[in-house]
Amino acid sequence: MTEELVVEILKEVFYTTFLILLPVLGVSLVVGIIISIFQAATSIQEMTLTFVPKILITAVVLIFMFPWMMEKLIAITNKLFTMFITVVK
Repeated sequence: MTEELVVEILKEVFYTTFLILLPVLGVSLVVGIIISIFQAATSIQEMTLTFVPKILITAVVLIFMFPWMMEKLIAITNKLFTMFITVVK
């Protein structure tokens, strides 16, 4: 295994991880900003007001995005296993 191959594998794994986490983190960020603006406008400083909607919407996004996430994870896992088999031979 060469150094270039290890760097290429790590680059692809980090990119796939970033791609999988981006929708969930993005939605959570947008919902958090919207709730913060609402709290600032209404002077309501209740902590559960920020936590409950964010966790619910994050769960909904995870449920809807789960098949796509699993497809990406399975694809990279298959690619890594075939790559490792080729390198070991």
